[in-house]
Amino acid sequence: SVSRTSPNLTFVPACLPPDPVEVEELQRFVSNSKRLFVMTGAGISTESGIPDYRSEGVGLYARTDRRPVQHAEFVRSASARQRYWARNFVGWPQFSSHQPNTAHLVLRDWEKLGKLHWLVTQNVDALHTKAGSQRMTELHGCTHRVFCLACGDQILRSELQEHFEALNPTWKAEAFGVAPDGDVFLTDEQVRTFQVPACRKCGGILKPDVTFFGDTVSQEKVSFVHQRLAESDSMLVAGSSMQVYSGYRFALAAREKKLPIAVLNIGPTRLDHFASLKLNSRCGELLPLIV
Repeated sequence: SVSRTSPNLTFVPACLPPDPVEVEELQRFVSNSKRLFVMTGAGISTESGIPDYRSEGVGLYARTDRRPVQHAEFVRSASARQRYWARNFVGWPQFSSHQPNTAHLVLRDWEKLGKLHWLVTQNVDALHTKAGSQRMTELHGCTHRVFCLACGDQILRSELQEHFEALNPTWKAEAFGVAPDGDVFLTDEQVRTFQVPACRKCGGILKPDVTFFGDTVSQEKVSFVHQRLAESDSMLVAGSSMQVYSGYRFALAAREKKLPIAVLNIGPTRLDHFASLKLNSRCGELLPLIV
C-alpha cells in the first residue's frame, strides 16, 4: 500500500543506489525481528523537501553559519522570540504543507503488519503522523502544536497563524532561504516591526511544543521510550547521525541489552562502531525494497 511519490532530493546528500547485498542483509535483519524498535531522524524527511542540520554539503551547518535558537535565549529574550516567530510565520505555510515520503509510508505499513513494535522520531515535522503511524513517540515534540510557558494552555500552530495575521495585517517579508523545522532566513530589519501574540488565557509566552537546543526531554517521556525499547528485540535507526544525546541514549541502552542494531543513514553516525549493520542509502530508496 506504499504510494510511489517522487522524492525531493534538494537537501539529500549524494549517495550510491542500494547495494543488492546490503538489501539482502537488511531484509534478513528485519525478517529476524519480531518486535522492531525504530528511531528516525531528519534524514528520513529530507526526501520530503525539509532540510536538516548536519548532512554533508546540503545541511544547514554546511551551507551557512546559522544556528538554531537556544531554549534559554527564547525564554529570556523578547527580541529572540520576535525573531523566531517572524521567521516561523513566513516559513509555516510551506513547512506545514510538506507530505510524508515513501519511507514514512513503509514504516506505517510495517506497523500495520505487526512488524514494527514502536517508532520514536526525533523529527518535529508531523510527517509520521500524516503517514498514519500510531505506535509512536515524538521525542522532541511537534511544531504543529504551541503551548503557553505560564499556564500550559495548548493551541494548534495553524490557529496561531491566524493570530499572527490579525496582529500583522500589513507586515510582509520575503524569505531568502529555508532552514530546518520551518525556519527561514530574514534580515533584522524585516523582523523589527513584527508583532508576537501572547497567550489568550493568561498573557504568557507562547512556545512551540518542541524541545529546543539546550533544553531536555522530560523524564517521563524518556522512561516511556525505555519501556518500549525493553519490549523490543532489535533496533533500526533510519536517517539519523545520532549526534544528539537525547536519541543516542536509546542506542546505548540497546547495545547494553545486546540487541542487534541496524543503521540506515547517508554518512557516518555515532553508532557505526557498534552497529550490527550500517547502510549508506536513502531511506526512501532502500526501505521499500524490504518485504
